[in-house]
Amino acid sequence: MVDLFPFPNVCFHCAKSPVQYLAYAHGGECHCHSVCECVHPMLATEDSYEELDYDLSIEAPTEDQRRERLASGTIASIVEEHTGSGSVEEVATEATELENDVGGRRAEGNTSNLQTAEDATQHRTDTVAERKDVPNDTNEEVRQTREAEQREIADEDIHSSVWRDHKKHVFILSEAGKPIYSRYGNEDKLVSLMGVMQALVSFVQDGKNVLRSIVAGGRMFVFLVRQPLILVAVSRTYESQQQLLMQLTYVYNQVLSVLTYSQLSRVLETRKNYDLRRLLAGTEKFLDNLLNLIDQDPSFLLTAVRCLPLDSATRDTIGHSIQSAKIKDLVFAILIADNQLVTLCRMKKYILHPSDLHLVFNLLNASTSFQAADSWIPICLPKFDSDGFLHAHISYLDNSKACLLLLTVDKMMFFELAKCKDKIVDKLKKHNCLEAINKAVAGGGYRCQEVGISDLRHFIYKSKSTAQFTAPELEAPYRDPEERARLFTIYQYVHQRVHNAARPLKIMFHVGSREAMLGWVTTGFELYAVFGPLATKQVAILAVNKLLKWIKKEEYRLFILDPPEY
Repeated sequence: MVDLFPFPNVCFHCAKSPVQYLAYAHGGECHCHSVCECVHPMLATEDSYEELDYDLSIEAPTEDQRRERLASGTIASIVEEHTGSGSVEEVATEATELENDVGGRRAEGNTSNLQTAEDATQHRTDTVAERKDVPNDTNEEVRQTREAEQREIADEDIHSSVWRDHKKHVFILSEAGKPIYSRYGNEDKLVSLMGVMQALVSFVQDGKNVLRSIVAGGRMFVFLVRQPLILVAVSRTYESQQQLLMQLTYVYNQVLSVLTYSQLSRVLETRKNYDLRRLLAGTEKFLDNLLNLIDQDPSFLLTAVRCLPLDSATRDTIGHSIQSAKIKDLVFAILIADNQLVTLCRMKKYILHPSDLHLVFNLLNASTSFQAADSWIPICLPKFDSDGFLHAHISYLDNSKACLLLLTVDKMMFFELAKCKDKIVDKLKKHNCLEAINKAVAGGGYRCQEVGISDLRHFIYKSKSTAQFTAPELEAPYRDPEERARLFTIYQYVHQRVHNAARPLKIMFHVGSREAMLGWVTTGFELYAVFGPLATKQVAILAVNKLLKWIKKEEYRLFILDPPEY
């Protein structure tokens, strides 16, 4: 295994190489891929995998933090700018005080000729157990399958061999030790186990320390304390402590997407023994689906978004069509197809974090009900603002694979956004954009053969400046699900080696019995390339140089480099 070897650093956006010596494009120090002024990022890119802090917590903001939010852009600043009010509670959320254990206020909804319009105007309350806006699968076969799986999971307990054989468990409990969620098994049958977890965390906290991980019995136990919740991952996979911690952070954010941090804190501060499952009833499938995606989708590993490969002219036309149909108080317009980003239009100053977009993708992926009719739901995007809701108008466009989400802070804008959607659809039809999207989805992306490198089997390339990544379709010998899972495990291994907090690497060349993999991390991008087991370091170097040139040539098709804003 070779950890480090010389390699040229290529700056794609400045189109010059190497960046250490020359900076032709900007007449001075080269603005490389990570900071190039040619790029107008639509996604936040400030998070560092190596600097992940176990002790960080989403607390109630201080006055200084509130002022920073107003300056940088959150729901609070949108409310301040467009209504003259600084109260997020008045405009951006509908949460009220709890009346009973499961009580809450239901505001009157508007009516609509759409089947889901009654749901569309239902306000978010502290009572999620009775939420009408929690999507349910309309497909009877899918619904029955889910119910059968749920019944099977409910029969598992700590003494079940099936339960013990799962490679990775995820648990959520309150600081009081009350079970909230278990990936496998019935929470009621795991009360004693979660009580032990809570006792371990409390014992370490009494010593003014934080419990981070335990390794025992061939398993790794990773703890993430996010007051008032405790999240635990128990794994016998090859995932690192940092990777498991990142996954728990996604799970925590998924909970916040349903209950904001302020709601969550208020409920459990008022009643520490409150059973939070009552407020999360009906949303377990989103947690289940999220964990399934994490185990197979590189997006979560890289904290990046995958874009649908599309002709740049078509993508620009789509962006301009959405931009021209914008209305007041529309914060974000997101077009998604086949779990890939087509385009994202945004208000100036406001930027989405990739992890927030992943929650949006998970929302669509976990339920088929959004395909039936237009929907209107509140969603909290924790990285954007953990204390407030955005309201999403969700619609699939004319039975196509494209799904449009229009996000606003105004809870009463369903009909205005429905008209906005109609205008966008008319413009997209006029320019045949929907057909282009359907064709791109049906084509299944691109393949390694297009690169023209015979030894290359697969690769993943992440642009750090845009928080986007690209990868070809998996082909032989990775068509089998087991082989795909094995390949993803190798990606995880190389990723955790180059991002190791104790000894981060810029270059790693790993040779296994079935394939070799090159991992390369620079300030501008990350690249992971898979070759046959007989490939040498020199062959990999030559192949990757050729691959980088191909990516440079195709970058406007593979990435969103000039996102529209208004």
